[in-house]
Amino acid sequence: MDMNHPILKNLGITAGKNIYQNLSYEELFQHETSASLSKEEKGIVSQLGAVAIDTGVFTGRSPKDKYIVKEPSSEQHVWWAMPGRLGSDNKPMTEATWDHLKTITLQQLNGKDLYVMDGFCGANPATRLAVRLVTEVAWQAHFFKNMFIRPTEEELKIFTPDWTILNACKTSCRDFAKYQLNSEVFVAFHLKERMTVIGGTWYGGEIKKGIFSIMNYFLPLKGIGSFHCSANRGAKGDMALFFGLSGTGKTSLSSDSKRSLIGDDEHGWNDEGVFNLEGGCYAKCINLTQEREPEIYDAIRRDALLENVEVDSSGKIDFASSRKTENSRVSYPMYHIHNIVKPISKGTHPKNIIFLTCDAFGVLPPVAKLNKEQAMYHYLSGYTAKVAGTELGVKEPKATFSACFSQPFLLLNPTRYAEILGRKMDEHTAQVYLINTGWIGGSLGVGKRIPLADNRATVDAILDGSMEQSPWETFPIFNFIIPKFVRGLDPKILNPRQFWQDKNAYDQTLKKVAGMFIENFKNFNDIPDAQKLIQAGPKL
Repeated sequence: MDMNHPILKNLGITAGKNIYQNLSYEELFQHETSASLSKEEKGIVSQLGAVAIDTGVFTGRSPKDKYIVKEPSSEQHVWWAMPGRLGSDNKPMTEATWDHLKTITLQQLNGKDLYVMDGFCGANPATRLAVRLVTEVAWQAHFFKNMFIRPTEEELKIFTPDWTILNACKTSCRDFAKYQLNSEVFVAFHLKERMTVIGGTWYGGEIKKGIFSIMNYFLPLKGIGSFHCSANRGAKGDMALFFGLSGTGKTSLSSDSKRSLIGDDEHGWNDEGVFNLEGGCYAKCINLTQEREPEIYDAIRRDALLENVEVDSSGKIDFASSRKTENSRVSYPMYHIHNIVKPISKGTHPKNIIFLTCDAFGVLPPVAKLNKEQAMYHYLSGYTAKVAGTELGVKEPKATFSACFSQPFLLLNPTRYAEILGRKMDEHTAQVYLINTGWIGGSLGVGKRIPLADNRATVDAILDGSMEQSPWETFPIFNFIIPKFVRGLDPKILNPRQFWQDKNAYDQTLKKVAGMFIENFKNFNDIPDAQKLIQAGPKL
C-alpha cells in the first residue's frame, strides 16, 4: 500500500514495509503461523484446526491502566474515578500525556509490516460504530475479524472509520511515573479524537472491551441501552437476556441447542428491540468438554483463535490446564454456532431477563424472582465473584460488586444504564430473575459449585413458563421470592439454608453478605434516583 494513502497518512504513519488490509481468514492463517515468527506473535495449529496463541504475562485485562482524556466535549458526561471511593475505572488523562502515548505508539508502528482491519460494532446500521484496527501482529488482526461485524465487499469500498485503534503491544511507556501513570502499560481513549492507543499488553480482550466501553458512552447518550449481556431467541420468537460478569455463565447458558443465539456478551436495546454489538463470541475454555458445552466445543475449528489454552507442539489441547491462566479463551465468528439468528443478529423485546451471579459465599438461592425495584437494586449492585484470571492479579474467586454487571466498562454513571433498563422493563413488561451459578451447601472451599446442568434446567423452567406454576416463598433478609419447585431440580437446594449442615453458620453468612450489599450501596449515596431503591435491598 502507498505510504501516502489516507489510511496511514492521516494517522501519522509515514513509513512502512508491507501494509495488509482486511485479509481473508486464509491469508491471516498463513501470516500468524509463519515459521519466521516467535514468542507471542506465532500461532500453533491445534488438533481441532483452530490457531492457538499466547498473550504473554497479560492473560486478562489491566483495568488499573485504563485512561480517558479529560477534554471539554466529554468531560461533563464521563463517570470519573474518584480517589478514596470505590467505583469507576475511568482515570483522567491530560492531553499532553495522550500526545506522548500516541507518539510512542506511532513510533512503534512506523516502519513495520502492518495489518489494517475494518469492522462494525453494532448490528443496527443507524447506530453502529465503524472501527479500524492498526496492528503489527497478525493474530490480533484475526481476533478483531472474529469479534467485530465483518463488512461486505461493497461496504469495505466506502468504509470510513468512526473510531480507530492503534495497538502497539510491543512498546510501553517506560517513563510512566513522569506522566503519573500506573505502569508502563496503557489503554487510553480520546473521545473527541475517537481513538484508542494500546501499549505494553498483548491481551486481545483490551481490543474488544475497549470498544464496548465506547459504545457504553455513545448509545446511552442517545437513550439506547448498551448492556453487558448475552441474548437468545426461542422457536416462537421469544427473547431472553442474560446479564453477568465474565465467568458467570453468559456464554454457556445462552448457547442453547433449543434456542437461536443472537450474541454472547454485548447488546444494545432500542425502540425496535435487542441487537448484537459483536460479530463473534469470546468464550472461556477452562475445563471445556464437548459433553458439557457442545455448542462452544464444536465452534473451535479453523478460523477460531484459542488464547492462552495449553497446546503442545503437536497441537494436542489440554482444556483442563490452568498453567497459563484460568482465563483461557476462544474467539470465533458467530456463524461457528450452528443455531444463530440470521441474517442479522437482532430480535424483538425480551420478556425474560436473567441476572447471573456467582455467589462465592453459597447463601443465595439457585433462582429468585425480582420485582422492578429489586431488579434495579441488584442491577446497580452487580454482586458476583471475579473468576480467576479474568483480571490481572485475580488468582481465585473473590466476592465483589460491579455496577450493572459491567462496572469496568461503564463510561457514564451507572444510574444512566439502570434508568434505561428500568424504562425498557416497564415498556415491555419484562420479568427479571436472579440465578446463582456459584456455590451451594457452604462457602467457597466448603460447599460445591452448582452444576451447569442445574443452571440449565432453571433457565429452561423460566423460558418455557413452567416455573410460574410453582408455589413461592419469601427469602429472608433479601425479601425476593423463590420457587418451591423447579422441574429437574432437587427441591432441597431451592432454599439454600436447607443444604447447609451448619444452619447457624448459614444465618451468619447470609447476614454478612447482606451487610456487604448495604455497605456497597453507600457508593450511590449522592444519587437521589439510586437512594430510592434502598428499600428494595436486604434488611438486617
